[in-house]
Amino acid sequence: MRRTAARTACIKYPASGIMLPEARTAVALKNPDAVAAIVAALRHVYGDEVARLMLVEGMSLANLIDAMFSASLTHREAVKAMTDGLDDFVISPDLGGVWHLKYIYGDQPGSLHVVDMEIATPNGVLASRDIWLRLSS
Repeated sequence: MRRTAARTACIKYPASGIMLPEARTAVALKNPDAVAAIVAALRHVYGDEVARLMLVEGMSLANLIDAMFSASLTHREAVKAMTDGLDDFVISPDLGGVWHLKYIYGDQPGSLHVVDMEIATPNGVLASRDIWLRLSS
């Protein structure tokens, strides 16, 4: 029987969860740089295992916002990474074809400091805590 790279990785590291690069499934991302920034922020704030779980099982948009604003990114970079990276996540509940990301700004008059986000749909507005994100697989 011929061993594949994935089988070899599982045999070599059976309980570690470590997979060799050639054993990983390739997923085409629409915005790989934004997703990389999101992954790095989640790993920085929560650690590798929890970050992996959040990406695979899902997290609220509010959790993502908190992690991004706690990471070592500028505020502008964090907002841009989240906005650009949303295309690579499965969003629940299903928003349909028409939706709009709304930014919630700080209390200062004329502030452009984003503090939260909402999604507006024809059926109403969803707060960040009510939006569930899972990395597309």
